[in-house]
Amino acid sequence: MTNINFFSDYLSATIRLSVPLAFAALGGIFSERSGILNIALEGMLLTGAFISAAVSISTENVWIGTLVAIFAGGILGLIHAYLCVSLKVNQLVSGLAINLAVSGLTAYGARVLFDSGTIALPGIENINFLGLKHLQILGILFNQDLLFYLLLLLIPVSTYIIFHTSWGLTLRAVGEYPQAAATAGISVSLVRYLSVGFSGCLASLGGVYLALVHVKFFTEGMSSGKGFIALAAIIFGRWHPVNSVLACLLFGATEALQLRVQAFNLNIPYQFLEMLPYVIALLALIGLAGKSTPPAALGKRQ
Repeated sequence: MTNINFFSDYLSATIRLSVPLAFAALGGIFSERSGILNIALEGMLLTGAFISAAVSISTENVWIGTLVAIFAGGILGLIHAYLCVSLKVNQLVSGLAINLAVSGLTAYGARVLFDSGTIALPGIENINFLGLKHLQILGILFNQDLLFYLLLLLIPVSTYIIFHTSWGLTLRAVGEYPQAAATAGISVSLVRYLSVGFSGCLASLGGVYLALVHVKFFTEGMSSGKGFIALAAIIFGRWHPVNSVLACLLFGATEALQLRVQAFNLNIPYQFLEMLPYVIALLALIGLAGKSTPPAALGKRQ
């Protein structure tokens, strides 16, 4: 029974740590499939967390906070698209600038609104889906919040849209051969604006999950590099929604493992254990060197 309880707790932690990564990864796939490198996923996650926390506190309604956070993430995505598509700013520089700006603004906002993160937030509660939460181990999957079930829906929907619809074909054409797509009458700029804006909406949902489900408070820099881990998951998953989400589960499981190893008091410096998810991400990327082919136009200014 102890082993079952440990595994159930470990599975639950893995899910909680993977969901924000998965939302960001799904968002990043849409952006990068259109040819726009989205380093700004980290800032979009942090924006979603801060806006959802601030609005939920002021309105006492988590769903209003969630909707406003999605809108704010979409606006941030459009800003990134404007810089990259219209102004033709280097996509890496644009993403890093957004991350730095968001980090500073949310840190200031946290000190003003949340007294450096000491205010508890109203949270999105779990629902007993189909009344099956009492099942051993599998019951965890039926006792989650609505954002988790939304993620489960988005995975097949995103896969279908990208690979089995005319819009998905257009998206991939713009990311691979933008000149040919433009010759065929496709508005490359419009497709990229829509894709990067939608990317911001999805990534901000990862931030909402962090603030309103996972920890239920906001603190400075609480995204803690999750946007970059999501980028690694996208590459590891070869820009495919299912594979990328599975990579997010791997990274989430690794982080959950290092947290539990710390609790065993094995006299291992905790700094080394905290490095574990990032080391796994690096090893995954090294293993795919030369094997994972990105969209041909990714990161290139047209």
